[in-house]
Amino acid sequence: MRRLITLLLAPLLTLVLAPLMVSAVAAPRDWTRVATQTASGSFVIGNPKAKVKLIEYLSYTCPHCAHFSNESSAVLKGKYVRSGSTSVELRHAIRDKLDLAAAVVARCTGTAGFSATTDAIFAAQGEWGPRGDQFERINGSRMALYSESARLRALADGSGLSDIGRAKGLSNAALDACFANTAELLKIAVMTDASWKAINAAAGPEGGGTPSFVVNGKPHTKTEWAGLDTVLRAAGAK
Repeated sequence: MRRLITLLLAPLLTLVLAPLMVSAVAAPRDWTRVATQTASGSFVIGNPKAKVKLIEYLSYTCPHCAHFSNESSAVLKGKYVRSGSTSVELRHAIRDKLDLAAAVVARCTGTAGFSATTDAIFAAQGEWGPRGDQFERINGSRMALYSESARLRALADGSGLSDIGRAKGLSNAALDACFANTAELLKIAVMTDASWKAINAAAGPEGGGTPSFVVNGKPHTKTEWAGLDTVLRAAGAK
């Protein structure tokens, strides 16, 4: 009798427990959702203990940076960072006022939103870039009377950068607060100075530009994704 009960219950228990066992297996962690801010103010996207550590010096008004971002994102962030094998530290190398306004908008979204907002800014560079240049030419004399923070906020509004920030969840009050944060502007300025020193030191007498990269502590002189991808895979990105 006991054997009969066991034979009858076994299939039933299998049906009940199997889904629970499947759900108990944890899905692989998506490391693109993990971000931290360093003491210097840069943002590290991905696994802090990743085998491959990539540093990118970037400028939002740099066409090459936008091209690299659009070309590399699917593999670099969508595969290497997502898997946990690679982390990306983004450091500002500001080139102009419009670039600075873009940096403030991206940073205003915080660690949770910085990476996605950076991607969105680069993806739309062909729209807000020319629009911002035109706005600055037309309104430059008037904006010269503004404070530095007010000038940057006006430029963000006139270029459409503020619209990108609002699409990422920022309110007008949040944008106001971020552009008025002089300590944050100073942090970006200090980081920019350090970034250009590092870029030029790695590039040699002719000087360097953006984007520039460092892989596991070693500067990488090529700026195209294909060359960097080879270096990352050789270092262990997967």
